[in-house]
Amino acid sequence: MKPLRVLLADDQTLVREAFAMLVESAPDMRVVGQAGTGREAVALARGQRPDLVVMDIRMPDLDGIEATRLIAADEDLAGVRVLVLTTYDTDENIVEALRAGAAGFLVKDTRPADLLDAIRTLAAGEALLSPGPTARLIAQFLRGHPGPPTAGGPECLSEREREVLSLVARGLTNSGIAAELGLSPLTAKTHVSRIMGKLGARDRAQLVIVAYESGLVTPGPSAP
Repeated sequence: MKPLRVLLADDQTLVREAFAMLVESAPDMRVVGQAGTGREAVALARGQRPDLVVMDIRMPDLDGIEATRLIAADEDLAGVRVLVLTTYDTDENIVEALRAGAAGFLVKDTRPADLLDAIRTLAAGEALLSPGPTARLIAQFLRGHPGPPTAGGPECLSEREREVLSLVARGLTNSGIAAELGLSPLTAKTHVSRIMGKLGARDRAQLVIVAYESGLVTPGPSAP
């Protein structure tokens, strides 16, 4: 099995080097490049085609949000996923990063093992979101900053697909969705894939944005 190819983008050299040592310590990963600015990150992503970019939100020249947007919009980089790093999990920039195409986020003071797990999670095609805080953050931010219309909305989904979308937005995995709705994990995965196609979503993280932006899901006691 080929190791996961990881690109690191952070304007602090010591932070990059620490992340590089951590990633290289994992037998299933290797670092293919380091960038000190967002513009360097985009250039290296195009040159190296990594499986995943660990992207700091705040960087000079071109910030992590714009760098993520350029990577997500590049058809040649369709397989590249972006994990954004932020200092605080209440940072409103997280929402913009998810809108831009990031597949998930972590706070910088996360445990080393959790960063490695996050890289594996995103590389496997899952979203990395903390359901409770993320739900509140997205809903609060979107109320004051409505985004551009998506290719489709929940109204184009079947009743079952709307149920699945609401569970995706609450942070459930395919197995969790299957258990909640009495489906097989494969059927749940198929539903999620079809929803992505109908809504023009790049990944599960963008499905979460659509669900909250449309009002299909709102934060409340029922959210984990």
